[in-house]
Amino acid sequence: MAKAKPRKGRPVSGVVLLDKAKGMSSNHALQRVKRLYNAQKAGHTGALDPLATGLLPVCLGEATKFSQYLLDADKAYRVQAQLGVRTSTSDAEGEVVETHPVAVTADDVNAILPGFIGEQEQTPSIYSALKYEGRPLYYYARKGIEVPRKTRSITIHKIDFIGLQGDLLELQVSCSKGTYIRTLIDDLGQRLGCCAHVTLLHRNGVADLDANEMVTVEQLESLDGEAQLDALLKPVDCLLSALPQQSITQAQARDLLHGQPVANNTELTSEGEECRMVAKHSSGKDAFIGVGALRKDNQFWPKRVLALDFCDFTLADLV
Repeated sequence: MAKAKPRKGRPVSGVVLLDKAKGMSSNHALQRVKRLYNAQKAGHTGALDPLATGLLPVCLGEATKFSQYLLDADKAYRVQAQLGVRTSTSDAEGEVVETHPVAVTADDVNAILPGFIGEQEQTPSIYSALKYEGRPLYYYARKGIEVPRKTRSITIHKIDFIGLQGDLLELQVSCSKGTYIRTLIDDLGQRLGCCAHVTLLHRNGVADLDANEMVTVEQLESLDGEAQLDALLKPVDCLLSALPQQSITQAQARDLLHGQPVANNTELTSEGEECRMVAKHSSGKDAFIGVGALRKDNQFWPKRVLALDFCDFTLADLV
């Protein structure tokens, strides 16, 4: 049997908190980061529209195994909306389809915001990247083809009023995965009776990642060598902060890495619940091993674990 070709690049693992620029697709941003790090593998944790800026966690190496945990995480956005103008895409790139005079006050906005909080059904924009029969919805929209769009259940956790200057409204929104801020703003404009569309959208929250630690592609390009780039990498398990943690021994770490279960020493009791497994490194720090899922036998079986070939430690480093 022919040997598999070795992957090109470095076996570097970690997470880059990228501040995506306006006009750049998420995939383009991902590929630029991958090239800068000369990484063997890379992926992101949920696309941002080209119009949007802000936090795009880019996963390198072993971190790609755990990107799903941020796809499902809550998000936060700073959004600016222009009142009085509705567009075909609910953002500044669409054609104007409706206009109204604006006589809205801050009190008017604050009066309607509570009505948007909580669980609700939302119909995504026809210009979204959601797929229908293998093609994104915007493919059909640009051809003038009507296709069915499924409503989805979302949750708006919080909306903070930031300011209203003339016809420009600014809000801070905290929401569940799958929320379309463009659709939220369009609905809000209809409720205000003057229509609205998004002019600026900046993602400043994904789970509990620190948006203050974001870096731009240009900042990464200005660094001198792999050591400076690697110093900006967040550990793989920063993607998993929402999971409970269990400390395990070197022997248990070996078992997990070889597909064997370890005893449950947590308060978790329900089958399928997941836990972040860490072992003590000889340096005194915690070494992330992987994620275990609880089974009927009350043991954590490995669900996703690191490949030691790509880690910065060996089993001998664990105590």
